Amino acid sequence: MRILLAIMLMASPIWPLGKNPLPGDPFLIINKETNQLAFINEGEIVGTYGAATGKTTDLTPEGLFTVTVKAKDPYYRKKNIPGGDPRNPLGTRWIGFDAEGTDGRIYGIHGTNQPSSIGKYISNGCIRMLNKNVEFIYDRVPLGTKVLVVKTSKSFQELGKEYGALK
Repeated sequence: MRILLAIMLMASPIWPLGKNPLPGDPFLIINKETNQLAFINEGEIVGTYGAATGKTTDLTPEGLFTVTVKAKDPYYRKKNIPGGDPRNPLGTRWIGFDAEGTDGRIYGIHGTNQPSSIGKYISNGCIRMLNKNVEFIYDRVPLGTKVLVVKTSKSFQELGKEYGALK
């Protein structure tokens, strides 16, 4: 009986909760090839922004992830630096996602106190953005938003269509 129930659930059109992201949902794409981030909302690319990614290719994980944590003026645990402190390398916002089975507190998109690092391969795995840009996105991206991290020559338009985020 359990096997039959499992087969019925997997054959269901809503298993495992349907297509994600749904058309119109906010969606973030980070391309490590170009160190750019695209913010897609309501089926259109709202903006593209410079980013910094891992010092080596393997430091910033690739895949489709989910935003699980958001924080204003995040605390930097590694060096015990409070949020809002100008020495804090996380900048003014943290958008954490569940890469490699983590809980959103290890990998994230965040601001920076080093604006000259944007566009470079310099982080320990996170995605850095200018504070003003991550603040804009932070206010528009709810928990549950999908984050795609890739290294490709494909355009954001191609990727957005491939993942169902663009019209």
